[in-house]
Order: sequence, then C-alpha cells, then structure tokens
Amino acid sequence: PQKTSFHRSQTLSYKNGFAFPRLPAAGTGGEKLPLNHLSPAELDDFSSQRPTLTYGPAKAAPPPAFLPAHVALDKKILRFDAYFQEDVPLSPAEHSRVRQVRIYYYLEDDSMSIMEPAVKNSGLLQGKLLRRHRVPKNDHGDHYHWKDLNRAMNLTMYGRTYRIVNCDPFTEEFLESQGIEVNPPEEMVFDPYTELRRMPPRKHLTPSAFDQLKQFLTYDKQVLRFYATWDDTINMFGESQPYIIHYYLADGSVEVREVYKPNDGRDPFPVLIKRQRLPKTLVDKKKTFPSCVLEISDQEVLEWFTAKDFAVGKPTTLLGRTFFIYDCDKFTRNFYRDKFGITDFQPVERKKEEVEEVPQVIPPYNGFGFLEDSLQNCFSLFPKPPRKDVIKMLENHHEVLRYQVALESPNPEDRRRRFILSYFPSDDMISINEPPVRNSGIIGGKYLGKSRVAKPGSTTENATYYQPSDFTIGATLEVFGHRFVITDADEHVLNYMESHKERFPAATLQALRGHFHPGQVGKETTSSDIPTLGPSKEELDELLVQVQEELKLHKHLDNKKVQEVFLQPDKDGSGTMDKATFVELCNSLGVPTNTVLLKKLIDLCSCGEDKINYSDFLRAFPL
Repeated sequence: PQKTSFHRSQTLSYKNGFAFPRLPAAGTGGEKLPLNHLSPAELDDFSSQRPTLTYGPAKAAPPPAFLPAHVALDKKILRFDAYFQEDVPLSPAEHSRVRQVRIYYYLEDDSMSIMEPAVKNSGLLQGKLLRRHRVPKNDHGDHYHWKDLNRAMNLTMYGRTYRIVNCDPFTEEFLESQGIEVNPPEEMVFDPYTELRRMPPRKHLTPSAFDQLKQFLTYDKQVLRFYATWDDTINMFGESQPYIIHYYLADGSVEVREVYKPNDGRDPFPVLIKRQRLPKTLVDKKKTFPSCVLEISDQEVLEWFTAKDFAVGKPTTLLGRTFFIYDCDKFTRNFYRDKFGITDFQPVERKKEEVEEVPQVIPPYNGFGFLEDSLQNCFSLFPKPPRKDVIKMLENHHEVLRYQVALESPNPEDRRRRFILSYFPSDDMISINEPPVRNSGIIGGKYLGKSRVAKPGSTTENATYYQPSDFTIGATLEVFGHRFVITDADEHVLNYMESHKERFPAATLQALRGHFHPGQVGKETTSSDIPTLGPSKEELDELLVQVQEELKLHKHLDNKKVQEVFLQPDKDGSGTMDKATFVELCNSLGVPTNTVLLKKLIDLCSCGEDKINYSDFLRAFPL
C-alpha cells in the first residue's frame, strides 16, 4: 500500500530506423527484477528452443541472387521437326516436292529460325531458310510464343505452312513442365522423287567356293596366244584378215588384236575386241529385254568362254564373228599338253594371196618449185623436205663462182647485153644478174633467182643439173629456154678449181688456165713436148670484135687520140713497147684494162714478159 510509482519500463526501441523489442530493465515502478524472472508463457516458448538457448539464434539464409531471363534461359532451345510442300510446275517427273526442315525456338529472346538439312545432289539451295528473329504471328503486332507450338499442328510463317510432326526430348519435357499437353508425334513425310533417285543398297553375296585370288596368283602374266583369220569374202568388198586371239589365264578374259602391217591401207587401230570376259551361252531373254546392253552380268550369262573352247583347226564365234584358229605359240601347246593332255597341234596352212605390185608412175614436172620438193608429194602423203649434203654446205658456205655470159639472141640489142652468172657450190644453184649500164635502155638487176637449172634433155626420173665442169669459156648454156654463151670467168674460179682438182675434169681446168694465162700454158705444154700453137687469126679477130662492142659503152674514149698516143713512143716503128709504158699510156687515156676481155686481149698481144705488141691492141680502136 505504500507503493506510489506504477510506471513500466520501455520495451520498444529503434535502431537505424528499424523498430525492435527488448527486455525490461526494471519492473513496475522501478523495482528490481529477479534473475530469470520469466512468465510461464515465455518459459513454454523457451522449452521448445533449447538449441537456440544453447547456441544462440540461427542465422537466416541469404536471399537468392537475381538472374535475368537471357542468363537463366541461355542456350535453351526448343527443336521441332517439320516439313512443307511446294509445287514444281515445269517438271514432267514431279508435280510437288516435300522438303524437310527443323524449327528452332530460342527461349532467351523468343526468336525463331528454320534450317533445312542438305540433301546430296538435290539441286536446291538448302541450309538456312529463315534467319533468327521474332516471327510475327498476325497483323496486330503479336509474335509467336512457345505456348503456340506443339506437335501435330500447322504453323504458318510468311505465307508458307509448316507441318510440325515431332520434337526432341528436351522440348517435350519443357512443354509438359509448363502445363502444356503435348500431342502425339506423327511420321515424317519423305519426298517421293528423291526416294526414287536414291541408289539401292548394295547386296553382299556370299562368295563362291572358287578362289579367284589363287587363280590370279597362279596364272598371272600367263597368256594363251592363237593365230586366227576372219573370212569375210562372202560380203561385198570383203577379204580374209589375220588376227591374234589372247586368252588371259589370270581372269579368263579374251582380247582380239588385228595384225597391222605397214602400208596396208588400214587405219592403225589394232584392237578389235578389248580385253573382257566373253559370254558363250546367254540366258533366254524376254522379248522386252533390249538386245544391246552396256554390261553383261553373271545373271544374264549361263557359260563364259574358257580355255577349253579354243582349239587349233576349229572355228570359234566371238560376239557374232567367226574366227578360224590355224596355229598357236609354243607356250599354248605346252599348257594344253600339261593341262588337258592334248597333243594334236598340227597348224593349218593358209592360202596367201599374191598381191600384184602396181608400178609407181611419176607425173611430169609442172614447173612449180624445185623438182626434188615437188617429187616428195609422189612418195608420201605428208611430204618431207629432201635431204641436203650438210658437209658440202659447210665446206662451200661462202664460195661463189662467177662467170660473164652473153645472151644468144637474133635481136642485135640483146646480143650486146652482158650478164653475171653466179654458181653456188654449196647447193649447186645458179643465179643470173645483169649489171646496169647507163643509157643502154635496159633496166639491169636480177635476171634469174637462185635455182637449180637442169640440162637440156634431162627427165624427171633422171634429172641432171649444170655443174662447174660444164662452165668452160665459149660453152653454151640453156637456162629455161634462153641460151647464154660464157665469155669470161672470175680468177677465183680458177683458184677454186685448182684447190679442188679432184672434183673437176682436167680439160675444164686446162681450158681456164689457157684463158687466164695463155703464155704460161704454152710454156708448160712446150716443156712437156706437146706441140702448141699461138692464138689463131680467127680467135684474135673474134676477140677484137667483142672488145670493140664493150668499148662502145665507154663514150669518153677517142680512137684517134689513142692511136696517136701509142704511136709517139715507138720512134723506130717496131710495133712493140715495154709493158710498163703500155700500162701508163692506158691509165692516162682511161682505157679499162681491168675488164676480162681487155685482160685477155693484152695477154694475147704480149711478147715475152716485158714487151707487148701494141699494133694488134690498137686494132680494137679503129678510126
């Protein structure tokens, strides 16, 4: 009754903005509370919390971490198997085509894509048919969701309808976990045209008891050879042709080869039947079976040709052609003797037809090209160039023999013309050129190109050509209908012939020596006791006429002045003078002493080594 304070201690407190209860520190009115002074209700609560009282309150588990959808559903894809059908308007083999696809739904962003597996030799652009994106469902802006997908349903995207027939186990489990009833699967539809073109599976047959490997190892590189003929004379233009039949013991194949001979008029294709197994007896085929097939298998053949089917002296029919075997080689005889005990190998004699030899008629030369080149067209279908003497060409590569010739013509203007005939010893060709002469009225130059000139009377079979032995001073040459007379030659011609005496006749060499050195030739013949005569009057007169014709071309010469100049030094009137004085007078007057005709005239007028008879020389300069 003496208690006057009845207030209670505060048991509600705030910390960091959070309210939490706490035990009273004192009783009512500030009285001290006894230790562990708890109410019965609190003791009942503590009786069920002994671990808490012993170890303290348990720590609360932390809340789960927040995961966004693109992380939680990453790489989680729903896969559906589907197909669609498209029309094929321009193909007679198919009217529609079935194409199988796979529809992928990506849960992380609700996007979809369609892939078509590649089919070999389909001829279509396969692979990705629809790129990954959110596919619109209708015109109101809605998109397809995984709740819209199920088995055994049609799905229309961008005007193309896909039939979903099945899905993978993950997709089925996911849909069932979300409370969606999954429809039963359907069978996938295949394209009938693709199945028709698909190759049938290989059938493995049980091998026979015959060991082909043993046959190959035993008889490898062992071949039976038979000599046969095929007689086709019963047909028009037919003939009997020889063949060789090879039978290969390693695999039982047969080969027929034609005996090819050079120049027999046949194309060079010696293989008549390539190496293969030849059927002997075929299965009775139906009327609808084609008579010609690419390959014959064991199903169409009852019996193949073997070594027993070939014998000497008997005919054998191979692929409809009958061959008569008349002989075989030594190895074949030994094989039949050891294998089959056959010893009768008497060869059958063949009747050899005598071929009449047709003489080759060479047509006349037509004048085009060289004779040797044109003649090669008569010997071969593909003419080859005639062989050349290479050694002769190398030895006489730079050699040219030049002669001066005059044209033999009834026209007096042509008789005055002079030509240079060049002979090439390397290939026996001749060229003729005319030196240009001023005020002559004739254009000089090439008269005849390099060519081989045949002698008159030569034929195509026995053609003879002009040689250096035919080129003597005064000789007449007939060149393609034109006659030329050799009037002079180059000194190199004499040097060339003297260095090759064995190639030329002695008469030609002696004639050239007499032309260039008449005095020396006279001495040589006198010392050898051979009677010689000096130049005759006719020869000198003929030479003077030629020199006069040549000097007419030199208009600067005055015959009267020449006579006076040569007569002044000869005071005693002997008609001779020193050769040195003679040369000085000729040079002062401009007489061309270096020409061939004047050289020959000076040699004929010489009296010994130092004197010259100028009176005969002056006859070339008439007044």
